[in-house]
Amino acid sequence: MVNKNLLAKYASLIVRSGVNVLKGQPVVIKCAVENYEFCRMLVKECYIYGASVVYVDYNDSVNSKNHYIYQSMEDLCDMPNYVVDKERHLIDKGICKISIVSSDPTAFAGVDSNKIQASMKVQNEKLEFVRDYTMSNRGQWVVAAAPSIPWAMKVFPNLSEEEAVDKLWEAIFSACRVDGDDSNSWESHMKTLAKNSKILNDYDFESLHFNNNIGTDLVVGLAKDNNFSGGSEERADGKVIFSPNIPTEEIFGMPSKYEVNGSVVSTKPLSYQGNLINNFKLVFENGKVTHYEAKDGYETLKNLISFDEGSCYLGEVALVPDKSPISAMNILFYNTLFDENASCHLALGNSYSMNIKNGTSMSKEELSERGANFSNVHVDFMFGSSDMMITGKTKDGKLIEVFRDGNFVF
Repeated sequence: MVNKNLLAKYASLIVRSGVNVLKGQPVVIKCAVENYEFCRMLVKECYIYGASVVYVDYNDSVNSKNHYIYQSMEDLCDMPNYVVDKERHLIDKGICKISIVSSDPTAFAGVDSNKIQASMKVQNEKLEFVRDYTMSNRGQWVVAAAPSIPWAMKVFPNLSEEEAVDKLWEAIFSACRVDGDDSNSWESHMKTLAKNSKILNDYDFESLHFNNNIGTDLVVGLAKDNNFSGGSEERADGKVIFSPNIPTEEIFGMPSKYEVNGSVVSTKPLSYQGNLINNFKLVFENGKVTHYEAKDGYETLKNLISFDEGSCYLGEVALVPDKSPISAMNILFYNTLFDENASCHLALGNSYSMNIKNGTSMSKEELSERGANFSNVHVDFMFGSSDMMITGKTKDGKLIEVFRDGNFVF
């Protein structure tokens, strides 16, 4: 049985530290239908904290799979104008967004990948302004998680459904630091991430060199005026601080689009388009993926890399110590929100403008000049390891050790 007190603390963390709802601000909650009880807690918490109105947008992976199977390609790619108008209306109202992920990592196994790809392209292109709203921090947003039975059984296959769900809740509470006695543990963690971000920014690195014994040998050039960030972020207008990922252990920055060279080997599976990609390798030349291979999920990986012009370039580089609490759990979550916080990772696709100094106020042209990448996708994949070595190169040519044996040296 899930601990109700911890559940309440978790809901409060999402609302008060995650999106940090302002008094009189509207909220949108996106959540799976099976998590309706937790969603109700979030709705109440939002109102208690001062939200003017809370909109709930439920989703159902079973229905989505049936849509992909039975609808024609034409119908799948027909997005009505009212859907776009609804999203524009919400953004015009200055919403903050809470996304609760709980999907089965293999929800769409066996579905025609061409249908998924085509449908996603239409959605991402027509709703590009929604992604820009969040990735430019024009409004607060947070991604958190709640268990579903399929996800819990994937993580804990030897338990009963009830036991697996309870066990996954326990892991989520621990990863999000709500299971301890210290009521300020989240705030203290945010300060630690901010401190490490400042150390990296003070070095003003030109590039980072990643190397381990399983095949990763990658040099990631950093964008001009790169700004490493971690933990809490500031809304673009400077009026509110929020935490967009719960949990989070990463310090992340912006790669320079055309200055990534070498090979990277994955260390954890990636769930994308409802399918798993496992044991894969990417080769970069002048920023672009020029070769890729995968033991499992090759076609899904191909769909990701070929999604659009920018999906074969990097949009994020993130440093996560191997000794992070999530890594110490030794649990494979099959969910990027958690697995990316147990491992250094990269993201194919769109860059975050906030990873450029004053970037949230810049035009696309200005961001592009500094090395930003643009795409309708942003997909993180994990490549960290216990033997990862990272060396930073400063603009005056000095080599600085950043990681040794998978962890920060400072």
